Amino acid sequence: MLRIAVPNKGSLSDSSAEILREAGYRQRTDSRDLILLDQENGVEFYYLRPRDIAVYVGSGELEAGITGRDLMIDSGAEAAEVLSLNFGASTFRFAGPINQKLTLKDIQGLRIATAYPGLVSQHLSELGIQATVVRLDGAVESSIRLGVADVIADVVSTGNTLRQAGLEVFADPILTSEAVVISRKGGTIPAGLEILIRRLQGVVTARQYVLLDYDVPKDQVERACAITPGLESPTISPLQKPDWMAVRAMVLRSETNRLMDELWALGARGILVTDIHACRL
Repeated sequence: MLRIAVPNKGSLSDSSAEILREAGYRQRTDSRDLILLDQENGVEFYYLRPRDIAVYVGSGELEAGITGRDLMIDSGAEAAEVLSLNFGASTFRFAGPINQKLTLKDIQGLRIATAYPGLVSQHLSELGIQATVVRLDGAVESSIRLGVADVIADVVSTGNTLRQAGLEVFADPILTSEAVVISRKGGTIPAGLEILIRRLQGVVTARQYVLLDYDVPKDQVERACAITPGLESPTISPLQKPDWMAVRAMVLRSETNRLMDELWALGARGILVTDIHACRL
């Protein structure tokens, strides 16, 4: 029986359960449930604190889990990323007082407040910078004003919270994080986990792509296929009208409207977009 950890709460919880359902796995209907057995797929799901998941997986108690890349690195556990899931994105940045105009070299010897001490310490080590990391559980923006730290390292989205605290980001991002599937570092991947990864990859890809169908004059097929080359190549079929062809191709969802405009200008008609719910590529 494959044992998989899933976030029990927080920003990753609902999205993790949703992608597992789309991949064909059962998920709990009661948030108080700590374990769920999916007998049909041979999986036991354990609902754990997102910060603890990498520890359980790294120790070998569980075969895999879904957590944030940031939490995995911060834990220091013997776990490794095997698949990114394209949700739960966040960016970690350094920030300091607006009037100081700090740069990366200015961090040397300073106190850095963060809720992710493992992550920040690793980053500083990679940069060859020596600084004191001050661990806080939250509200790190107040730490400079209260004299606990000189700069902070935290998740930054719009930056509004920082500006309200009189802070601004500086230097390159420490890390861009998202939800990931992790397994034990250096361990073998069992067959059941390979299937789960393949299913999840199919859902991730299906969310990124759509099917684009359209009719196009035969003398414009090559130009149309250059616009929508698909993954391997588009499917081309003859229509009852001898001088027209039907084309189907997978395209990135984010580019759909631009591609439809280009195809229309080329003379394509009957342009249809269809969602993909799952795939294997």
